[in-house]
Amino acid sequence: MKTALTIAGSDCSGGAGIQADLKTFAAHKVFGMSVITAVVSENTSRVISIENMPENCITDQITAIFEDIKVDAIKIGMLPNEICMKTVAQELQKYHPNNIVIDPVMVAKGGCALMMDNSVKALIDNIIPLADILTPNIPETEAITGINIKTIDDMKIAAKQIYNMGAKNIIIKGGHLDGDAIDILYNGKDYYTYTTERIQTKNTHGTGCTFSSSIASNLANGMNINDAVSNAKGYITNAIKYSLNIGKGHGPTNHLYNFYNLK
Repeated sequence: MKTALTIAGSDCSGGAGIQADLKTFAAHKVFGMSVITAVVSENTSRVISIENMPENCITDQITAIFEDIKVDAIKIGMLPNEICMKTVAQELQKYHPNNIVIDPVMVAKGGCALMMDNSVKALIDNIIPLADILTPNIPETEAITGINIKTIDDMKIAAKQIYNMGAKNIIIKGGHLDGDAIDILYNGKDYYTYTTERIQTKNTHGTGCTFSSSIASNLANGMNINDAVSNAKGYITNAIKYSLNIGKGHGPTNHLYNFYNLK
């Protein structure tokens, strides 16, 4: 059985973070493991508090996995500060894993910051060069590049700039633009476009976590990058289509829709 590791924050309400990642791994028939970088006390409406894990705790979790279990893919999500970023980068450079998918989580669905404002440079210097695929949304892309993104052409310019920062492939998610949900993948040479009809729902908590974890799962299962992204785009679209009306705010996507005879 293939394996995947998520290095991310914990969402106690189950819609995002490592909880979403592990459900997504399971939906793709991949054995999931986790390294918790922060415990986020949140629900569908708000973030109540955040407790960042100390450096030694993060290091020990990573060591525990790699000294014992083969890792076929990694999804990296919430890295709350510079110390965490440098710790994760240092540890992964020891083990040289393949198929690293990075979702540069900066803000929760409700608007609460999940990354310290002064950590963007550390993200660029330490984390982005590790990425086999980087999956920022438009606000995250704007924060990384300083480019004001209004069009598909803007997304392409930003993707090229991030590629020059060291990421091998960049997929910029266009969910914050109007119209169809259009994502752009750039591999340093060619652009690829992935388009689906926009689904009108408020239940989109954890979509970025779910999408990036789906890509990681597909890479673990042996897909090439284009197929991994295309398959993940279909998966997240259905997870949103069959999303769950749980909670008072932005409900979660349905990570296990395939198992509930909803398709």
